[in-house]
Amino acid sequence: MKIGRNEPCWCGSGKKYKMCHQKFDEKIEQLKSRGYKVPPRNIIKTEEQIEGMKKSAAINIAVLDHVTDCIKEGMTTEEIDQIVYEKTTAMGGIPATLNYQGFPKSVCTSINEQVCHGIPSEADILKEGDIVNVDCSTILNGYFSDSSRMFCIGEISEEKRRLVNITRECVKKGLEQVKPWGFLGDMGQAVHDYAYANGYTVVREIGGHGIGLEFHEEPWVGYNSEAGTEMVMAPGMTFTIEPMVNMGKAEIYVDDKNDWTVYTQDGKPSAQWEVMVLVTEDGYEILSY
Repeated sequence: MKIGRNEPCWCGSGKKYKMCHQKFDEKIEQLKSRGYKVPPRNIIKTEEQIEGMKKSAAINIAVLDHVTDCIKEGMTTEEIDQIVYEKTTAMGGIPATLNYQGFPKSVCTSINEQVCHGIPSEADILKEGDIVNVDCSTILNGYFSDSSRMFCIGEISEEKRRLVNITRECVKKGLEQVKPWGFLGDMGQAVHDYAYANGYTVVREIGGHGIGLEFHEEPWVGYNSEAGTEMVMAPGMTFTIEPMVNMGKAEIYVDDKNDWTVYTQDGKPSAQWEVMVLVTEDGYEILSY
C-alpha cells in the first residue's frame, strides 16, 4: 500500500513518512526492480524494537561472560546448562532454546566433532584437550538475542587452537562486508574464502538467521555464497553470523537418537563463533557476542 508523504510511517515511529522511511522504500523498490532480493518490511526493526533487542542481548552477553568465568575441566555440560538457566532467569530472561521445538535444555554445548545443537548431559564431562561451543540465546519481553563462543579446555593441540582462531577470524572477515545496501553474499563469500584459504571447509546445510521478534526470522544466512547475491542488507536488519568451520570435510550428519546433535561426517573437529548483528546507516553494530 502506498503511503502519503505526510501520513504516519508504516514502522510505527510516529514520524511523517517523508521524514522516516520514504527514501528507504524508494531504494528498496529500485533494487527490487533490478531483480535483487530485498528484505520484507516485517524484518526491518524500529528504534523501539532495537532497544528491546539490546536489553535482551545484554543478558545474553552477561550469561556467556559468566560461563567464561566458570567453565573448566571436569565440569559436565549439564552443569553448564544449569549455570545458563540460573543466570538468565536471575536477570529476568528466558532461555530461548528451552523447549524450542522440543529441545530439552537451556543452551547448546557442542564438543570437538559435534558441529552444533549438542544437548547438555551429566554424561558429557569436559576434559583437557577439548574444544566446546556454548551457544546461548535469550528472550526478554518478547525480544530475542543469540550468540556463541568457543572454549578451550586446558592444554589443547595446536591443530585445534588454529581451527578455533581461524573460525573467529572468519566472523571478522564476514563483519567487514556488512554494509548498508550490500549483499549477504558479500559476507558469505568473505567467510568462505578465508576458511578455505586456511585449509578448512564450511558447513553448507546450517547457517545463520534473522532474529529479533522471533528466534529464527528471514533471512537464512549461508557462508558458501557468492558476492553480489542473496538478500540486500538494509539498515534495520538483524541477523547472526555463525559459520561452522570444519577441520576436515564439510559433510555432516544428525544424531538419529536425539534428532538434534550434528556431527562432522569424518569425525574431525568443528568450531563456531556467533555474533548477532544490526545493519546500520553506515555499517553495522554487534548486539550480542
